[in-house]
Amino acid sequence: MSQLELRRGALVVVVGPSGAGKDSVMGFAARHFSNCADIHFVRRVITRPSDAGGEVHESVSASEFLDMEQAGAFAVSWDAHGLKYGIPEDVRRNVENGTTAIVNGSRSALPAFRAAFGGIAVAVITAEPTALAKRLAERGRESEEDVLRRLSRQVPDVTSGPDVTVIDNSGRLEIAGRRFVELVEQLRMTANHPA
Repeated sequence: MSQLELRRGALVVVVGPSGAGKDSVMGFAARHFSNCADIHFVRRVITRPSDAGGEVHESVSASEFLDMEQAGAFAVSWDAHGLKYGIPEDVRRNVENGTTAIVNGSRSALPAFRAAFGGIAVAVITAEPTALAKRLAERGRESEEDVLRRLSRQVPDVTSGPDVTVIDNSGRLEIAGRRFVELVEQLRMTANHPA
């Protein structure tokens, strides 16, 4: 086994429907791991204004994003909901050097994540349909028609597979948050002590 394989970290791609509480679950884990230098919560590059609410991200224009993409600035990039999203290239180097990186991804981009990183862990955050609709309405970022369109959108089924963990966030955040923390802890141990 090479030195690189011994030091390899892990990439956790968090996906799930809008309103499932991905940002909330990730925020819970970020507070838990706030003193862990080997766990990194990745800041995405998005063609969305920085004051649009939701996650903290690097805001760029569509033309800036295209320039960055063409310059190889992203390990993975994708389009969703009229926006462009990018995961910085340095995340790949960090994972290769032992970091456990956690990214807010997209179900449709999972093939690109697997191609870029090889083995990944997928955390699917879900919630009951009534909880999704309520949370989307409370966000106030979309019209009722847009909320209904989001809820009815056909997306790839990613709830099964050896690298997939499904976490239900219909109830209290602490329950889903603790389950996600346990998953990250397991991956971190595996990355630091490979078989």
